[in-house]
Amino acid sequence: MKSTKRPRIALLVEASRAYGRELLRGVALFSRTRVEWSLLHQEMTLDSAIPDWIFSSRIDGVIARVDWHTIEPLRQLRVPIIDVRCNRKFTGVPQVETDNQRVAEMAFSHLWERGFRRFAFCGFRFATYSDARLAAFQTLVDASECPFDVYQSPGVPGTTLTQLEEAGVLELESLAKWLSTLSRPTGLLVCNDIRGQQVLNACRLSNIAVPDDLGVIGVDDDDAICLLCDPPLSSVRPNAEQVGYRAAEILQQMMHGLLPENEIEYVPPISVSERLSTKVVAVDDVEIARVCRFIRQNACSGINVGDVAEFTSLSRRQLERRFRDVLGRTPHQQITITQLERVKQLLLETDMTLEQIAAKTGYSHKECLGAVFKRETGESPGEFRSKQANRDHPQTPTVSSKNR
Repeated sequence: MKSTKRPRIALLVEASRAYGRELLRGVALFSRTRVEWSLLHQEMTLDSAIPDWIFSSRIDGVIARVDWHTIEPLRQLRVPIIDVRCNRKFTGVPQVETDNQRVAEMAFSHLWERGFRRFAFCGFRFATYSDARLAAFQTLVDASECPFDVYQSPGVPGTTLTQLEEAGVLELESLAKWLSTLSRPTGLLVCNDIRGQQVLNACRLSNIAVPDDLGVIGVDDDDAICLLCDPPLSSVRPNAEQVGYRAAEILQQMMHGLLPENEIEYVPPISVSERLSTKVVAVDDVEIARVCRFIRQNACSGINVGDVAEFTSLSRRQLERRFRDVLGRTPHQQITITQLERVKQLLLETDMTLEQIAAKTGYSHKECLGAVFKRETGESPGEFRSKQANRDHPQTPTVSSKNR
């Protein structure tokens, strides 16, 4: 039999970031399940130059984080190119990008649901994704008629993202000074997790309590960076695997002479991964905020409303009334909410048994936990764990596209 040569696809995508690794995973999934490609890739950073081997190899297509310094050399290859960076538009190069509008909506909703009614944004000036997230977030805040503050690192057009991020480390004092001017509590969206780590470092420098004074949420859900933060950083989780999968699908079509319908396709993010940087009830009532902090710190130790009443300076009747006025729920409901948030986290992030989780979250036995969980969520803990596992690790990504 005559052998058929596999198409050789160059992947110019960094593996140093979680987003890039997920992109590569999506391309690999498409290659394994839909086509037979030879995937060519080497370790690189986001702003690396094009490796020399690409010009001496037979390349049939390219999926790359394209920018101004790489586009012309790539065009010399005279093969289809898919851009998964989307820093700027290049004629004839289709793009697949995370939907930054939906990113902003998820972040805003997350902060709003936690009671924040003052907002801020911190990003990198001249980083396209940062500017897009700022514009979308500001539109949402303006519509809510809430106060809004913005801080962006100084920069010049054409500066690489690596240079912008490195400069952000050096401006710690000016960033801390701006953070100190924010009214409290404020919900802050940072343009990505790297910026989030810089902000949280500045908060420690200024003795700003996170999340009580400032709730901080990032973007990318980079598990290494988010967990290096103190406190661990909440983050919007993009669907970079689907971005990579869809980019591969479009490239396959182009290699067969079919042009994509849209110049750019947007892939919505998956969810918000909540960590300690936003695990708070943001209220202006100082005493209720203090009580909520006590509940957050002790709910999983098995406290009850009597313990809360002993902690506060309010009478039990005043406590119940102020809770309903400020939060629309009772102290008991707040304890339950806090416990179940921890239960969900343990279900998703560990393989602990329900009996072990019950002991860790203030329940006397697993049957009691199971009954409360079912009553409050409509599903059993086991059903919740299975559903989330299937959602996070589907067999093939669900393709979604739209044209803005």
